[in-house]
Amino acid sequence: MNAPSSAPAIRTTCPYCGVGCGVLAKPDGFGGAQVQGDPEHPANFGRLCSKGSALGETLSLNGRLLSPMMRGGSDMLEPASWGAALDSVARGFQETIAKHGPDSVAFYVSGQLLTEDYYVANKLMKGFIGSANIDTNSRLCMASSVAGHRRAFGSDTVPGCYEDLDDADLLVLTGSNAAWCHPVLYQRMLKNKRERGARIVVIDPRATSTSDEADLMIQIAPGMDAVLFSGLLVHLAEHGQLDTAFIHGHTSGFADALARARHLAPSVEAVAERCQVAPACVETFYAWFSATEKAVTLYSQGVNQSAQGTDKVNAIINCHLATGRIGKAGMGPFSLTGQPNAMGGREVGGLANQLAAHMDFSPENVDRVRRFWNAPHVAERAGLKAVDLFEAVAERRIKALWVMATNPAVSLPRADAVRTVLRQLDLLVVSDIVANTDTITAGAHVVLPASGWGEKDGTVTNSERRISRQRAFLPPPGDAKPDWWIISQVATRMGFGSAFSYASAAEIFAEHCALSAFEANGTRGFDASGLSALSGLAYEELVPTQWPVDKASPTGRKRVFDDGRFHTVDQRARFVAVENPALSISNERYLPLLLNTGRVRDHWHTMTRTGKSPRLGAHIDEPQVSVHPDDARSFGVADGELARVLTLHGSAVLRVSVTPAQRRGEIFAPIHWNGATASDARVGALVQPACDPISGQPELKATQATLAPALYAAYGFLLARGAVAIPDGVWWARSTVEGGVGYRIAAPAIGGHWSGIAKRLIGESVCRAQLLDDGQGCYRAAIVQDGRLMSCLFLATTPHALPSWEWLKQQLAAPALSDAARRALLAGRAADAGADHGPIVCACFGVGRAQICKVIASGRGCSAEDVGAELKAGTNCGSCLPEVRRLVAETAKSAPPVTA
Repeated sequence: MNAPSSAPAIRTTCPYCGVGCGVLAKPDGFGGAQVQGDPEHPANFGRLCSKGSALGETLSLNGRLLSPMMRGGSDMLEPASWGAALDSVARGFQETIAKHGPDSVAFYVSGQLLTEDYYVANKLMKGFIGSANIDTNSRLCMASSVAGHRRAFGSDTVPGCYEDLDDADLLVLTGSNAAWCHPVLYQRMLKNKRERGARIVVIDPRATSTSDEADLMIQIAPGMDAVLFSGLLVHLAEHGQLDTAFIHGHTSGFADALARARHLAPSVEAVAERCQVAPACVETFYAWFSATEKAVTLYSQGVNQSAQGTDKVNAIINCHLATGRIGKAGMGPFSLTGQPNAMGGREVGGLANQLAAHMDFSPENVDRVRRFWNAPHVAERAGLKAVDLFEAVAERRIKALWVMATNPAVSLPRADAVRTVLRQLDLLVVSDIVANTDTITAGAHVVLPASGWGEKDGTVTNSERRISRQRAFLPPPGDAKPDWWIISQVATRMGFGSAFSYASAAEIFAEHCALSAFEANGTRGFDASGLSALSGLAYEELVPTQWPVDKASPTGRKRVFDDGRFHTVDQRARFVAVENPALSISNERYLPLLLNTGRVRDHWHTMTRTGKSPRLGAHIDEPQVSVHPDDARSFGVADGELARVLTLHGSAVLRVSVTPAQRRGEIFAPIHWNGATASDARVGALVQPACDPISGQPELKATQATLAPALYAAYGFLLARGAVAIPDGVWWARSTVEGGVGYRIAAPAIGGHWSGIAKRLIGESVCRAQLLDDGQGCYRAAIVQDGRLMSCLFLATTPHALPSWEWLKQQLAAPALSDAARRALLAGRAADAGADHGPIVCACFGVGRAQICKVIASGRGCSAEDVGAELKAGTNCGSCLPEVRRLVAETAKSAPPVTA
């Protein structure tokens, strides 16, 4: 029964990035919810980014997996009962283990799981199956941070907290486009800059929306972060900026680290040459860091996703240890986590090289966990990390695999190869909320419907070690069940029922917290023992709490390492002598460009959630590749046209965006499009498999590549009320639009005539209007029924001959076409130019570029703040503000001079 619209708002946590924003969700009574930021949550104080603001638009059951499915005699997935599906999974794993041993099976899990789900999965695999072959997609985003923390501190402990962003006088962002990827935190940094005068330094190979607001931008050569920070360490030593008392009293290994740094970065000029930046930029950065005690260095995927990621992390930490800038307000190294519960997964042992509760596989820890779990077969050595795990699938060493809440056939390096090897598994089990992911269609034998955000109950831990509750406010649809329940049911069927007889997520959380301090005696960083005795009601009412949470501090501690003691044997932090950085492609360069991959502003992972929101899909609605103007000329590609990006591992066809924000010789492509949202845009298929030798994190930022024009006979777009079966051979990219679906398309000469293309794409109708102009090389058709636009197709021989589809999208969303709109339909543009809002700039409030430009031209928008006052653009998460500011500057630059 639907909840009444008067139901109270439920406090929960956003399911996107690692900021961990608090959300107030109020069920609307129709299966959805009204969503706003929680003003009492200390991660965001009520602010949400564009993705969080649109969460209510992503709760539809369209595309949901609603019942268990099993591959039947027809080799097709068919509905099954929970009993049959669970029996099949348990039997499949038991038979595989009996024949080939426990290391022949594996789990691949996700930072989208709740801590309780993660804990049960890890316990089953490492404690009862007896293998450590469980790894997580967090391996792709945060494993180098984990390894760097453990080398330096003896534990995977993030030293900082969000309050440091308010107190710092220097904020250094390296490998982080926080304006798009962590916008709520970035707006907090900008507030500090405006109100306290804090400086912002951005270090990145790409000029991004983050660098638009920087006081200093260092557009560094890929992979050279360790050189830059090694040079900083040398500079600090040579200019008397070391905290010698802290170094001697609380650390070890400084002499070796400094000697290696001097070898890598002997001078500012040497650093500038290797980093391919101006010496003045390096000198300024070093001078600011030296002179500013309260300095925070924030880093994310640009540092971690590297074959030298762990060394980059330790090069950063070395500089903070050398100056004693750690464990104090407004200073320290700060890892910005990628996923909502990557941290929780690290706490429970979701990584293959950890056991549980931040313990490793020492004999003492193995025995400790065995006794705590009363587990017969605790794994005694690390398992296979993500890339190696799927190599083992290819080599038939892994024969049964359970994938939970992730899509490795899209996200892993060499994704095409991954999709191929999944088909050879004896058993592929997938737990998901989506019915047809690339991983499922690769050949899953059993598919299990999991509860999604808003339906499941548990905890997540954000980037500042803060544990927050995710609470259910909607009933699970169909037969969907919580992941912990699914895993426990399989464990019970495998004969381990007494250890998995959980009645609630609260029971699991209590056990997890108790294990965190079991025989720890203060030697481990992660301690949540103060939460281990929570009653069910106290768990339900748990407020956001930072660990460590021990018996003496049941509300948690925000500051760690403030006493100068670390979690190594001698309680001293370790300096690390980093290796000479070199890209993994340096010795085998075959292609002229470097491909960098990452996220865009309004999408998340493979768009299974954000892809449902029309406004999130409106800012960047198709897969793109960003190219420097000089490279565009060299490779014969042009802005707005299609190009094929090729690497040694695969290829994709992407829309070209020519921009000076790219360094010459480098291109950038977002990761989000998959087999369900585009015909040929799986960027993971292009990426090399090289990994950091310590963390196992793959190099996703520097794959050698090349470009070539992708030529078609016809280019266009299609808008329709529902999904359309696009013919084979047609390139397409799909996005959700208000009232239906939009497709960007490019076609060979199919059907022999423009109308033949139209017939195959939008069908026959007595209400179809069409316009054919062979001289201009264009064709336009529309179907109107009962006064509503049902579909339209626009084609041309070049993409530049097409009108914008923004006004047509507005007509598809309209309940009825006006007479003026009907007359203007085949022109593709409104007779009244003001009716076309243009491409979306502000996703939070659906504000288009044309609206913003109109306000600027009127004189009412002389600044981004003026535009916000008029249109609200930029007044929520602020991630569109750099683009608004660019529009203001461009309009001012192009405006005619004012005459008396």
